[in-house]
Amino acid sequence: MMNVIIVSKFFRAPKKMSLGDPKVAASIAGVAFALLAIAFGSGFAVRGSNGLAAAEIAQLKQDLRQQRGELKSAREDAQREINAVAARVGELQAQANRLNALGERLTHDGKLSDGEFNFDRVPGMGGAEMVHDIPAGDLLKSLDELQAKFDHSGAQLSVLESMLYNQQLQLSAIPSGRPSKGYITSGFGTRSDPFNGGRAHHMGIDFNANTGDPVLSAAGGVVSYAGVKSGYGNVVEVDHGNGYTTLYGHNSKLIVRAGDIVRAGQQLARAGSTGRSTGPHVHFEVHVNGRQVNPRKFLDKVGS
Repeated sequence: MMNVIIVSKFFRAPKKMSLGDPKVAASIAGVAFALLAIAFGSGFAVRGSNGLAAAEIAQLKQDLRQQRGELKSAREDAQREINAVAARVGELQAQANRLNALGERLTHDGKLSDGEFNFDRVPGMGGAEMVHDIPAGDLLKSLDELQAKFDHSGAQLSVLESMLYNQQLQLSAIPSGRPSKGYITSGFGTRSDPFNGGRAHHMGIDFNANTGDPVLSAAGGVVSYAGVKSGYGNVVEVDHGNGYTTLYGHNSKLIVRAGDIVRAGQQLARAGSTGRSTGPHVHFEVHVNGRQVNPRKFLDKVGS
């Protein structure tokens, strides 16, 4: 039988406990079991608390990573939309520059008022409307609609430019310039023949000139003939298109050749008195669809 002696300052004398006593043994066993239960319970509680905290931290980390990914994706989407808008704005700016250049040409060529086609200047606008944010999708749609309007306007201006250019070509093909700086000495139509004294039909008009004075093309065109022609001496003929041709006769020297392209006011020859002529002058004829017409009505358009 085992005895346990307990010495403490709380006791006046040492206490002796016999483990053989069933009551004492049961009490000691109960206290030991309680202490072990408390120890094990505390350990499990600590481990359980630590595990729960670790799970919560792991979940928070996962949520943070997900939020960061969503934020990155949102930024990339926003940047793509910004890039798309910037690209469309660049296209529209290029279109506006083209329309502005085209408008400047039309303003100059068509003698329109300044600023008629100036796309750099923003027209005045006003109103009392409420302002709201515009979604990116609606903004791109608005840019598409603006692009369509620019394309339509550009097509219209291109057609207008083409029409104006064709009109200018037609006008430039109509004889309107003076072939010589001299004054008119003989008109178109019936007159007294300078050689025989009888009545004759003069098929052009004559300009006073000195030998060697420049003879100028009345309009742009192609030289259809340059050489000697009976009665005219050294002659130049220019085809201006649309049925218009001009003739310059009695020249002392020819400067152009058949096939040359000439501009209005370009020198064709030097004045002289070759052929059937009484003295140096410039003989000028205008033919429309092969028929001689009075050149004076064309010269009158420019105040000649």
